[in-house]
Amino acid sequence: MSPAPTGPAGAPARRRRFGWPRRVFAQVLLMQLAIATGVTVLATGLFLAPLSEQLDDQAMRRALAIAETTASPRVAEDLLTSQPSVRGPVQREAERIRQAAGAEYVVVMDTRGVRWSHTDPGEIGRVVSTDPSQPLAGEHVMEIDSGTLGRSARGKVPLRDDQGRIIGAVSVGIEYASVRDRLLAAIPGLLAYAGGALAVGALAAYMISRRLQRQTHDLAFSDISALLAEREAMLHGIREGVVALDGAGRIRLMNDEAQRLLGLGPEATGQPLDEVLGAGRTTDVLAGRVTGEDLVTVRGHRVLIANRMPTHDGGAVATLRDRTELEQLGRELDSTRGLIDALRAQDHEHANRMHTLLGLLELEMHEEAVEFVTEVVGVHRATAEQVTEKVHDPLLASLLVGKAAVAAERGVSLRIAPGTLLPDRLVDPRGLVTVVGNLVDNALDAAAGSDDPRIEVELRGEGRTVVLRVSDSGPGVPADQRELIFTEGWSTKELPAHGKRGLGLALVRRFAERQGGSARVTEAGAAVGGGAEFTVVLPEALTEPGLEPGLATVGETR
Repeated sequence: MSPAPTGPAGAPARRRRFGWPRRVFAQVLLMQLAIATGVTVLATGLFLAPLSEQLDDQAMRRALAIAETTASPRVAEDLLTSQPSVRGPVQREAERIRQAAGAEYVVVMDTRGVRWSHTDPGEIGRVVSTDPSQPLAGEHVMEIDSGTLGRSARGKVPLRDDQGRIIGAVSVGIEYASVRDRLLAAIPGLLAYAGGALAVGALAAYMISRRLQRQTHDLAFSDISALLAEREAMLHGIREGVVALDGAGRIRLMNDEAQRLLGLGPEATGQPLDEVLGAGRTTDVLAGRVTGEDLVTVRGHRVLIANRMPTHDGGAVATLRDRTELEQLGRELDSTRGLIDALRAQDHEHANRMHTLLGLLELEMHEEAVEFVTEVVGVHRATAEQVTEKVHDPLLASLLVGKAAVAAERGVSLRIAPGTLLPDRLVDPRGLVTVVGNLVDNALDAAAGSDDPRIEVELRGEGRTVVLRVSDSGPGVPADQRELIFTEGWSTKELPAHGKRGLGLALVRRFAERQGGSARVTEAGAAVGGGAEFTVVLPEALTEPGLEPGLATVGETR
């Protein structure tokens, strides 16, 4: 057995395999060339087929016209007044016409089928080789047939005398070889046109294939299939939302995570973005009307971080990250730090009080020590009792007691309004805790720098509706910004540790609107110094009297 061929390093040489190309552009080029060639051949064949029939018909009609010209009264008279001979008048006239018309033969016959003229003088006086019954019966005949001179295109007409009686017939033949020659002569020109058309088609196919090669980056069909499979697996496997838009602003692609974050279904694909999402910041961010990196937006109860990258075709690809839990953790961290600062301050204050109490005891001022302890304990107890008497929900009461301690540490007076009365029948206590916490935190920040920092919180139930009002003594909100402050991302504060601001009021309004209520800001009254007053109305936030909290019917929940 002969050894296998080897390459430069002794490795077996790869045999070149000829077959169907793998590249997309090469396959498209071959298919286009095959189609162009097939269409050219088919068109040429379809053109040649009727051309042959047309040439045959033209030859037969020409023969018939020559025969009609020959069948003149003069020839009829010569036929009646002479005998068939080589030098007879009929032969001379027939030969003159044949030579002038370029026919193969012109035969004049009588009613018996005897030739009076012929190209071969030896045939004169003999009976014709084909049946003359049709022209002798008065019919005009056109045909392709074979005779003594071979195959020819023939035309036959009757010969009549002055009275219109048939006295013979005229048969004219056109050599069929000349018809074939005309057909063959037309083929080179036709093929030249076909070749030119094929060359133009091949050039166009090559240019299209080259463009396709650039657009597909010279990939093979198997590579494209693999890329599509990998793209589907990647898009539906990552935990970030991906939304692709075309140049007209329609959704071209959405992965599963994007559908979950935006609250959309697969049917949204192909629809305009503005129609499926509606007006709002989320739509503006995805459509590119708001630019920037890591843009914050709120969709439903979710806080999203969006980034958008335009594509060369005028569309864009946007990515969405769910920051809801991180945002909640950040806010809890801010609240925890505030509580820690308050506890630290209380620890110092408690130490000072203990030192004061120790000094009174060492000085044996026992009555003053008792009064001092009673006063200190009474202040804290009065605050807690004031809250729990008016706010019966334990979560909200605990929140307000804690916020009061934080406010005291920051030098702000937090007061519960006299009209406050909230029963323990909340449908969603945690949601209301979030709303109250956000508004009180904002009020603390606003009131902390005022001359007489004060906050007033009012919570009251009206049937099944909860009305929340938080007022502060801060600088207030200008009238032209009272709607703008509820937009996510809008804030006048410095960035906190978790890096984002402008979400609290947006979440408050979203929560209120989901409950069918409203959130608005106005100017506070004189009771707190004329700052800002936030009012949140939550219809059906309370259960029916007698129904345990948290057991509202499905139709009552939002």
